[in-house]
Amino acid sequence: MKILAIETSCDETAVAIVEDGRKILTNQIYTQIDIHQKYGGVVPEIASRNHVEKLPLIIDTAMEDSGLTYEAIDAIAVTSGPGLVGALLIGVSQAKAMAYALNKPLISVHHIEGHIAANYLQFPELEPPFLSLVVSGGHSHLIMVKNYSDFEVIGKTLDDAAGEAFDKIARVLGLGYPGGPAIDKAAKQGNPEAIDFPRVWLDKGSYNFSFSGLKSAVLNYLNTQKMKGRAIVVEDVAASFQAAVVEVLTTKAIECALDNQVNQLSIAGGVAANSALRKKLSDAAGENKIQLYYPDVNLCTDNAAMIGAMAYYNYQAGKVADKKLNAVPNLKIGDH
Repeated sequence: MKILAIETSCDETAVAIVEDGRKILTNQIYTQIDIHQKYGGVVPEIASRNHVEKLPLIIDTAMEDSGLTYEAIDAIAVTSGPGLVGALLIGVSQAKAMAYALNKPLISVHHIEGHIAANYLQFPELEPPFLSLVVSGGHSHLIMVKNYSDFEVIGKTLDDAAGEAFDKIARVLGLGYPGGPAIDKAAKQGNPEAIDFPRVWLDKGSYNFSFSGLKSAVLNYLNTQKMKGRAIVVEDVAASFQAAVVEVLTTKAIECALDNQVNQLSIAGGVAANSALRKKLSDAAGENKIQLYYPDVNLCTDNAAMIGAMAYYNYQAGKVADKKLNAVPNLKIGDH
């Protein structure tokens, strides 16, 4: 089954064609990073306008790259949420129009479920049940993947997501946007033990996350250093901040897997590309005999291949959308 998938939830205009949920036939991404860098973050209106301009061109590129005709496409899939409502609407409108014009099934995909499904493209042997740590700009979740279309949220962020914290700290350190890769790069030149930033564990047995306190601690440290005329070693701040985030994510993920007697753990989302997180989770998983999965970096950030992968399993479960499909910016997992 060949599915043409569209992803426009934020600032990537992406189109892919995926076969049987596991094989990428083409994966095209137009990124707006250069456009939004000057603003220090994504400007929703600018993102939407660029999707309008670029999406038809990216679809044409994907079709040319795959060598397929539209008749060979079996279904159209699209991210319907969560995300920026204007950006989502561009993709949803395009997908609905294509599904109607081509008389193909329309499949709605939840963005976070798509991130989890990115691992299916990398690892043919991976099958549910497994635990997934989803960490991105807007989300920090621990999700039990019971089967391909049944998810249970076990833990989530109570305030800032990990990726959001990375972006904010990168901005105040003058490292630019996007913050995740910038922090990761700077941290490699710093000492992760230079500054003892807090680790927020919340209540005993809780798998939820909170990074607002850590963010405030970094800001307070920077303000104190400036007020006292002390030098600020940006690389040390980046490394120490990153170490605090990574320790909390890793500890909670491993504890959750052990407590739920799960021996497969995946990571997904933009922050899953972080080298320190991959290293610490790999070490901890190995020590606890847990098989760890994480996709290539280009499948961690927003892309349409992951949407095509998840769409296949939604279709197998009978989850087909109709002409009333709309963008839902705060869409909950399982609500599509």
